[in-house]
Amino acid sequence: MSIEMYAATDVGMKRDHNEDFVGITPSHGFAVLADGMGGHNAGEVASEMSVDISTGFLKENLTDLPIAEIDPETGFTRESVLAKQAAMMANDVIFNTAKQKPECAGMGTTLVIAIFYGDRLTTAHVGDSRMYRLRNETLTHVTEDHSLIQEQVRRGLLTAEEARNSNIKNLVTRALGIEEGVEPDVVEDIVQAGDMYLLCSDGLTDVLPDEAVRLTMVEHMNDMKKMADELIQMANDAGGPDNISVILVHTKKNFQRKKGIFSRLFSRND
Repeated sequence: MSIEMYAATDVGMKRDHNEDFVGITPSHGFAVLADGMGGHNAGEVASEMSVDISTGFLKENLTDLPIAEIDPETGFTRESVLAKQAAMMANDVIFNTAKQKPECAGMGTTLVIAIFYGDRLTTAHVGDSRMYRLRNETLTHVTEDHSLIQEQVRRGLLTAEEARNSNIKNLVTRALGIEEGVEPDVVEDIVQAGDMYLLCSDGLTDVLPDEAVRLTMVEHMNDMKKMADELIQMANDAGGPDNISVILVHTKKNFQRKKGIFSRLFSRND
């Protein structure tokens, strides 16, 4: 599949620094997004570490991997196994760093890894950063938040609108670096040409309803930069209380990884 990727991040209207971090590697078909947390700017340390570690691990191990081969022990593709391993490795490094450096104590981060290969997608995620899919103008969630508020929504105790206005909406139930072990959720899906995928931090989804996101994506399907800029601007117009990050992936046809080519974007816009 040929795929196009675009990443953007913004500090928002209320924060004085950006703890989000994004990385895209279109030549190898994967993207990574993280939203850090922790005092003394340690959140940005955790998010950058998670993206850097995951990217390096996937770059090293994806290149010669047979596409979509099933791992007999797990029943998942080997790409899915690698995505989970990347998240767990990042967790261990962040956790150990937080123990060894007092200025990093308590740091953690969300993480979303998306790998595109053949006609498939693997997503591994921890926390409340999200991935969406827009297909034929219908927007669906690829991931489900690891958060207290999302658990209440799933149980029917709150509506999505009530969740956006809740004072506990930022309490995550799972994050990288907080505990010695972490269990990422892994999702596999079939990709169709023309799909548009959105990875984003909660700085976007906390203030914009899904329908506003959907309409903006539909309107700018042919211009990913304009789509990303508009989503970020809308979040800032809604108050911009948090950092805002988006990664867009537009699928064209079945993707084959390229050997010997490596490009990535690490971005933090303060």
